[in-house]
Amino acid sequence: MSSSETGPAEGTVAAVAPQLRELRRRAALTLETAARAAGLSPAHLSRLETGQRQPSLPMLLSLARVYGTTVAELLGETAADRDAVVRAADMEPTSAGGWTYYRAGAPGRGMHALRVQVPYGSQGDVVRVHPGEEWLHVLRGRLRLRLGDTEHRLTAGDGAHFDSMTPHRIAAQDPDGVELLFVHTLLQSPAAALCLGPAAGPNPGEMP
Repeated sequence: MSSSETGPAEGTVAAVAPQLRELRRRAALTLETAARAAGLSPAHLSRLETGQRQPSLPMLLSLARVYGTTVAELLGETAADRDAVVRAADMEPTSAGGWTYYRAGAPGRGMHALRVQVPYGSQGDVVRVHPGEEWLHVLRGRLRLRLGDTEHRLTAGDGAHFDSMTPHRIAAQDPDGVELLFVHTLLQSPAAALCLGPAAGPNPGEMP
């Protein structure tokens, strides 16, 4: 994960740092165990917990899965902040690892819904394995989805729903990139979001 990735706004970092520490302790995980589970080094996680480093969205997703919670709780949002309706004007973009994310669902729920823009040549070499389920729907462009040993080509209107324990990776097929709706579950599980890559080739990074 490069230092150039963009995470939450800087004003939220002070609130995120102690929240990360509190949720790790609530999960009864040592710094080393939590970092390994999230695919981070203990030193990096320590810097996140002390506010010395800004977390990216993929990092928050991984830590949320490890701690059995949601990104909203990591960011300090409470139940009172939940709203059943998400307006397009309120969907602020977050960039991480070349991908652009827009929150498409309400915070603090058992599912996390995102609208994602995946540029060509970005993050297609990282294989992800983690507890839960994922659903995606292609809005624009063509998507390469690899599930286990099988590669699928999806176009606008196509979707996929799969067990997240199946090794999977996503890449845009065309230079114009691909846009999709993405929903995943956050299970109460001590198992990690495991990054089992990158495979041979350039553009290492993380994917949801």
